[in-house]
Amino acid sequence: MRKGPALIATLVATAVATVAPILLRAQAGATYTATANVKTAGGASMTAPVTIEVTRWTTDAERTKVLDALKAGGTALKTTLGAMPPAGTIEVGGRKTSLRFARTLSTGGGKLVTVVASEPILHLGAGAPEAKPKAGYDFAFATFEVDAAGKGTAGDLAPAAKLKVGQNDAVVVDDYGIEAVRLTGISSK
Repeated sequence: MRKGPALIATLVATAVATVAPILLRAQAGATYTATANVKTAGGASMTAPVTIEVTRWTTDAERTKVLDALKAGGTALKTTLGAMPPAGTIEVGGRKTSLRFARTLSTGGGKLVTVVASEPILHLGAGAPEAKPKAGYDFAFATFEVDAAGKGTAGDLAPAAKLKVGQNDAVVVDDYGIEAVRLTGISSK
């Protein structure tokens, strides 16, 4: 009786059963909550609840397409993001916007999360939450870091932004608003 093939089949099945759930968890989405905070030059401050629900993470191939579109400029990024399947949603103060890009980057003790919507959430300018739109501020962008437990202390949100490529392929965000919107109290569900 040959036990070799049966033993190999058992080992392969055990390996698949052990590794598959880990791989599925790594590919699964995530939900994060935070508070958006902005303080105007006039001293007024506003806060709003934020929920970022990632239903799928952007692939390496999609990231490359997005980077190429950023480098091309013009409407290439809007077209590229618009052709990508939804990656989740970002909801700020009850206003929900579809995400087209969601990536994580390991930071050793946690991860850096970056999400992009192919349309602005709102135009926050001159201290007003519904300022007039300006040409080119066609995206929403958020980035924040969480630790291994899914907790983060700070991040940034540009509810209406222009995006371009800077040095070393870094994304440069030109925020519509004069005042920065900070994300605080970040946690994963």
